[in-house]
This record gives sequence, structure tokens and C-alpha cells, in this order.
Amino acid sequence: MFTNPYVRTIFVSRVFLQLGIWIRNLAVLLYVTDLTHNDSFYVSLISVLEYAPIFIFALLGGTLADRWRPKRTMVWSDAISAASVLAVWAALALGSWYALLFGTFLSASLSQFSQPSALKLYKKHVPAEHFQSVMALSQSLVAVFMVVGPLVGTFIFIQAGIHLSLALTFVFFLLSALTLATLPRDVQESQTAARGTLFAEMKAGVRYIAATRALRVLSAAFAAAGLAAGLIQPLLIFIVMEKLGMEKSFIQWTLMINGAAMLIGGMAIMGVAKKIKPQVLLTIGLLVSAVCTVIVGASTSVVLSLAMQVISGLFYPCIQIGIQSMIMRNTEAAFIGRVGGAITPIFMGMMVIGMLLGSYVKEATSLFTVYAISGGLLAVGAMLLLPLLTGSGKRVLEQGDPPAASSR
Repeated sequence: MFTNPYVRTIFVSRVFLQLGIWIRNLAVLLYVTDLTHNDSFYVSLISVLEYAPIFIFALLGGTLADRWRPKRTMVWSDAISAASVLAVWAALALGSWYALLFGTFLSASLSQFSQPSALKLYKKHVPAEHFQSVMALSQSLVAVFMVVGPLVGTFIFIQAGIHLSLALTFVFFLLSALTLATLPRDVQESQTAARGTLFAEMKAGVRYIAATRALRVLSAAFAAAGLAAGLIQPLLIFIVMEKLGMEKSFIQWTLMINGAAMLIGGMAIMGVAKKIKPQVLLTIGLLVSAVCTVIVGASTSVVLSLAMQVISGLFYPCIQIGIQSMIMRNTEAAFIGRVGGAITPIFMGMMVIGMLLGSYVKEATSLFTVYAISGGLLAVGAMLLLPLLTGSGKRVLEQGDPPAASSR
């Protein structure tokens, strides 16, 4: 795979980008919790600003990826992200820490235009038989940084503070942009005139999902899982401090253990994934996550809580592989970008709602109640998939539904 210049270059740029993202995210989280005395509202707000752009811009970014030149889009996205870090650093130096929140939102927004462009380059320049391996490589990189990222980000913030953390974030974002600039020049496509309006293309993607049974069911399960994930996503730091009685810096070890388990689980599951239906993988992953979530919310034992992080991490790749495989198997090539761009906001939109509600539910009830509700929602998501365990989920063309070729 690394003999392919596109795979090699994008992989290296993603290493730099992941380093910058993790250093920034941990620095912002730890700095804001220090400044606000562990205010759960601001902890939740940080997570909302990180994930809300996925809900807002995913469909738009996926559609525009078919129109814009991918290399230019990726280079400019990372370059603007780097410039925004400098602006945030200047504002912070003048005493405005709220600029940290704006910088987080802007960088996350730009990534919604960069990521679909990378997929477009893979589609054009990677042989079809290697595409799944490239996707697995990308997932493995994310899992590696689930282990390394929290350690690096926490260490740099504790040792050097917020200003050096932002400086390093700028450097890594800039290195990512410079790396992508070495890609071969984009080839100007000549079919722009044949395309419909932007809104029409976005609408066609949504209609395609509505006409495909498996994608409709996946969307409903995604909504339940997204709400479940959002409720507890900002609250792990309170599990560490309130339930386990540890310092907040212990969160890095929790994330590292979960990330290491994800990496091991991904390698193990990839060997048998072809023999198991994707909806079965997804159902298993959701059910195991549901049980682990409830136990984590109830546990006051460090050993038990970490064991649940290991188990949930081992089975988390079932969810990722199941989702990707279901989309790939039930979507025509012409709609891959728009389907992904339409389904992802369903998950992320519900996740953002969960993030907004999580801290309020915690204050009104208890931390365990939030985790119990989250576990129940994951179980609901698994139950919604049951019709697909025996059904085919094939696309049904309704009267008047245009064929794929005419919608491009």
C-alpha cells in the first residue's frame, strides 16, 4: 500500500494531523476544567463544539467533495486550521480564553471538507482490491492515537502549559498541509456542466437512503446509538474523579487502555469479518457496549472499570466495521459520499443533543442514571437491527426514483 504515493502521503499527513488534534483537545479540556473548576457545562460545551460541525457540514462537505479539487481542498483546510491556531493563541495571550472554543469549532468544521476529499482521492487512485485495506489502515491509525494521543497531549500540557500546546498544534497542522502539497496536481474534471444544483445532489442522497431498507434501519439504529454516546461522552472525566476517586489526569490511562483494546480488537475482527454479516457484527458491538456502559456507570472499582474499557474497546471495531460494510454493501458507488454525508449527521446530531443533555441529567439525577440511560439506548439500537438479521435489506426503487447514473 505504501508504494502508492497517495496512500503514503495522506497517511503521513494524517499522522501530523492526529498529533495536532490530540494535543489541542487535551490541552483545551484540561485548561478549561482548571479555569472553570471542573464545571460540567463547559466540559460538555467543548465536546459539542468538537462534534457539532460533523452534524452541520458532513452532507455539504461530502457533496462538495465531488465538485472541488481534492488536493487543493485538503491543503487549504489544514492551512486555515493552522492559521486559526495562531489567531486563538493571540487572543488567549490577550486574556480571551473563549477563543479556544472558537478555534476548536473552526478546525472541526474544516475537517468535514478535507475528509471526503481524501476518500475521493482513494477512489480515483487506489485499486479496488486495496481499498478495504486502506480503510483498515486509517482505522488503525485512529486506534493508535487513542493510545498515544491522550498520553502525549496530557504530558505536554502538564509539563509546558496551554501556550506550548497551541504552538505544537500549529506546527503539526502546518506540517500536514505541507505534506499534502506534495501530492500530484489535481486534474480538472470536465463534467461540471452536467451536474445538477448542489441542493439537488444533496436531496438525491437523502432520497436514496429513504428508498433503501437497510440504510433506513441503519439510520434509526445510528440515531439511538448517537444519543447514547453523546450522553456520556463528556462525562468520563467525572467517572474518573467522582466514581473512581482518581485525579483527572488519570483519564489518559483510561483512554489509552480503551484505544489499545480497540487496536487489538480491530486486528482480530478483521480476520473473521468477511465470514460474518455486517448487521450481526454491528448488533454484537452495540449489545456489548450497552452492558459495559451500565457497569462503568455503576462501578467504583478501578480494576472493574478498566476491564470494561478493555472489553468495550475489543468489541468497538464490530461497530465500525459493521457500519462501513453495511453502507458499502447497500450503496451504489455514485452515492457513497452523499450517503455517508447524510447518515453521519444523524449519528452526530443525536450525539450533540446527548452532549447538551448529559450534564443536566447528571445534575438532576446521578452519574449512574446517565450511564444507565445510555446503555439502554445502545440496546435499543441493537434491537432495531433485528429485522436485518434475517432480511436482505435490498434497495427498492420507487416509482419515479431516478437511476443512479442520471443523478450525478
